[in-house]
Amino acid sequence: MPRIVIIGGGFVGLVSALRLAKAGHKVSILEADSEVGGLAGTFETNGQRLEKFYHHWFKSDTYVNELVSSLGLNGHVVDRSSRTGSYYANTIFRLSSPLDLLRYKPLSLFGRIRLGLLVLQVRLVRDWKSLESITAENWLRKQVGNEVYGKVWGPLLKGKFGEMANKVSAVWFWNKLALRGGSRAKDGSETLSYFKGGFAALTQAMVNEIEQAGGEIILSEKVDDVIVEENKVVAVRSGERTHPADLVINTTALPIFSDIISRHVPDEYLQKLARVKYLGNVCLVLQLKRSLSDTYWLNVTDPDFPFVGVIEHTNFETTELYGGRHIVYLSKYLPTDDALFLMTDQEFYEFAFPYLQKIFPDIGQDDVIEYACYRANYSQPIISLHYSDILPAHETPLDNLFLFTMAQIYPEDRGTNYAVRQGIEASDYLQERILRRAVSATPD
Repeated sequence: MPRIVIIGGGFVGLVSALRLAKAGHKVSILEADSEVGGLAGTFETNGQRLEKFYHHWFKSDTYVNELVSSLGLNGHVVDRSSRTGSYYANTIFRLSSPLDLLRYKPLSLFGRIRLGLLVLQVRLVRDWKSLESITAENWLRKQVGNEVYGKVWGPLLKGKFGEMANKVSAVWFWNKLALRGGSRAKDGSETLSYFKGGFAALTQAMVNEIEQAGGEIILSEKVDDVIVEENKVVAVRSGERTHPADLVINTTALPIFSDIISRHVPDEYLQKLARVKYLGNVCLVLQLKRSLSDTYWLNVTDPDFPFVGVIEHTNFETTELYGGRHIVYLSKYLPTDDALFLMTDQEFYEFAFPYLQKIFPDIGQDDVIEYACYRANYSQPIISLHYSDILPAHETPLDNLFLFTMAQIYPEDRGTNYAVRQGIEASDYLQERILRRAVSATPD
């Protein structure tokens, strides 16, 4: 039986390991962090696990719903209507329904209509490849005009992608809107899902199933290199430890993967991987004595504000889980060499909090029980023009090493649902090769 090593214990790695182990294969996950989950990693507060980076999923996310069902955990899913809004010109506007949109005063009546019609225009796109040569900015200006772009979408794109905003493909934005549109009911309301006990409870359920099926998960095991013989990986190296392997799946970000294989593949392949660029993320998690508002997701379209949103998690999940504390996320995407990314936790908090007070003047330092900053080096692949031309294949120059990462989730954007899908595809991909090899080894 082949020994399968999976590098990375995020959702792609966990799902692929779960399916492979249940199919009877010998599987090991090597995870550099002290816990599994990847970007869905958690920390503890009041005896409860809470995501370092805000998480939820949409009702239309079929893959994650099927995963939960396969684990027999449907009763652990919480569905709630989301309350969204927008902050513009020192005012908070509710934007949870079509009626809210018609009341959105920052736009002219014509602008409000054009903004509302964008959902229909998104549905009319039959071939997303037709958008690959168009930037999100140019496509949006054509669809909704300069007023709507300047007051709504432009600031959000700039807030998320910074100086890279004008390089983002229309495919990325189109898919974001298509996903949100697919999660809305006929009356325009949106229902989001969360897992009781947080995503840590979901990942732990997968860990339990993997181990029960005979798989193993090794934490704090950073992969440094692979040992290659005759163009095949025979072992994966982590410090002084080696893990024998017959088949290997890498699920880590492309720059990490490049470092692991750099001595064993042609420079041309490494250069192709390097064409995919990433943004890092700093997420400030505040635990407050009181609520900021009744809005779960507040988009910030003020160009002077460094965050594109204020996410009040406890307007989605109950405060009772967190000892009555109100949980708020402030998230910032940026290059990892940016001064903000390199700040200490205290420096970042002191930078960010005054901006929060501009929106919510009543909040004070004495309302903050505690805070923490979490960072991810490779949080968002930048979907550039003609991304399909630079999209890495699952095959690599090494015969038994395969690549399944969030940078390959295209045209969809990275997210838990599509990470689950990648895990399914990775396991199916390997099992097909195992079967093919078994058939070819069978004597006539």
